Amino acid sequence: MSAPTSSDRAAARTAGPSPASPGWLLAALTVLAGLVAMGVPAALGLWAAGGTGIPDNGFPRAVVVLVVAAVGGSVRLGGDAGPLAGTRAGLTVMPLSVTLAGALVVGAGFVRPLRRRAVAGPRQLAGWAGRIAVLWLAALIGLASAAHQTFPVPLGGTIGDIGQLFGLSPRIGYTTDVPETVLFALLWLAGVLFIALLVSSGAPLTGRLLRFQEAARPAAYAVVALLLACVALGAVIALVVAATRGHPVQTFAVILLALPNLVWPLFTIGFGAAWHGRVDGPFGLPVPHLLDEVLRTPGISTLDLHTLTEHDGRVWWLVVVDAVLLLAAATLMAARSPKGTPPWRHAVRWAAALVAAVLMICLVCRVRAHYGLSLLGVGDLDGGLSGVLFLTPAWWTALGLGALWGLVAGFAAGPAAGWLRRGRGTAAGSTVRRAGDARTDGGSEAPRDS
Repeated sequence: MSAPTSSDRAAARTAGPSPASPGWLLAALTVLAGLVAMGVPAALGLWAAGGTGIPDNGFPRAVVVLVVAAVGGSVRLGGDAGPLAGTRAGLTVMPLSVTLAGALVVGAGFVRPLRRRAVAGPRQLAGWAGRIAVLWLAALIGLASAAHQTFPVPLGGTIGDIGQLFGLSPRIGYTTDVPETVLFALLWLAGVLFIALLVSSGAPLTGRLLRFQEAARPAAYAVVALLLACVALGAVIALVVAATRGHPVQTFAVILLALPNLVWPLFTIGFGAAWHGRVDGPFGLPVPHLLDEVLRTPGISTLDLHTLTEHDGRVWWLVVVDAVLLLAAATLMAARSPKGTPPWRHAVRWAAALVAAVLMICLVCRVRAHYGLSLLGVGDLDGGLSGVLFLTPAWWTALGLGALWGLVAGFAAGPAAGWLRRGRGTAAGSTVRRAGDARTDGGSEAPRDS
């Protein structure tokens, strides 16, 4: 009878019972840390945006609404203006700075206890994710149930006089749809945990997913690094603008609440994509004056390189920045891939990863808001009590151009990663040779010293 080989022993270890899943206490700490990570920027950003003036001490509930909206929760606007008046309102937006903070903390909390495990079975991963999901949904149900408020709308001018004549006091408010919030919060959590498991090279995968590790993990890691690099670059530019051109409080509000809402669409515009939108009435976007100027037109406007460069020629630098970021991220992917991977594989994998990233940007960066008040069938008597704001992507153009840029950058990344590996190998070899020479010199001089 032959002795068991190393491969047999490895297979036995893999097939053996996996360690127990992390417990409920660690899951509770992960959920609590994620909610705090979202609540702090939401509160500070709302304060910087002037949210402390919300009537009826509504600031805490408004912070809760931002947290709920940040995980995809359904927030509905409504109003009551009496039997002689009508209101209409709607809001679709995610404060992505808050979303990103929560995703980073929850994802890190999920993979941290898994890093030292060589093997993770499906039951272990499902049990650990299930604990977090149960506590996460319980917390979101509580927050969504508390996120509702109404407050009066101040009237003026003609419509105010008519309102006083008929004794009308219109009110608007917001509430959350708890079932929809639960559904989207669960989808958000599932996406965050899956991406965290895919990106973390130290976290174990189950046997069925190991076959995709070499193809998926380097690309996923590079995409996350690319998106975070865009946000970091945008934050640096915003801080420089705040220091040189004033309005620091408003700038900090944008950074803390909606910086990815700005930089990620601009990233897609840099490689040729287009967004359509309009701003009318009292609404405004948390964007530089240039974008607001392009969007505030009588009809639907297009945000692309052509329309933006008509107002400011420096926008063409977006193309250069995008090219550098895409090539750097693709090179990072190729450097983390196995040696000998052909360039066409890098191109296909990076194109697929970039298309997925662009699709995510198009889904989460959409904005739509409208509000209107009418009295006795006459709407917007004073020109300031109604408005519309929306920003939507040109889907197929963005996805197609993302695939094209991904193919080009991925194909060029293979040779670039090879040069980096050879450079590191040469540097390592030189270091080894210097160390060997030093040992030789020391050995030859030792007898003379003695």
